[in-house]
Amino acid sequence: MTKSELVANLTTLNPLIPSNLIEEGANEILEEIVSALAMGKRIEIRGFGSFSIRDREERVARNPKNGESVTLEAKTVAYFKAGKKLKECVDLV
Repeated sequence: MTKSELVANLTTLNPLIPSNLIEEGANEILEEIVSALAMGKRIEIRGFGSFSIRDREERVARNPKNGESVTLEAKTVAYFKAGKKLKECVDLV
């Protein structure tokens, strides 16, 4: 599902709220998550999951096209851990 599909679904569920306000709300939520992660904070949404950042160390990998060894630099990545309720809902599908 894309962000525009999410906004369309929320607009259908809430016909009294204009779609531009729903889109602004979705954008604000995403911006807050990105901003908090950029500051090194952890975000927890109970039942859904938590977002955090993790440091990946430098490592040696292989180029799949030619088999050469390549060194991947250390980097910081966003990490998502699904919450209990989300795991249970997905498991039912």
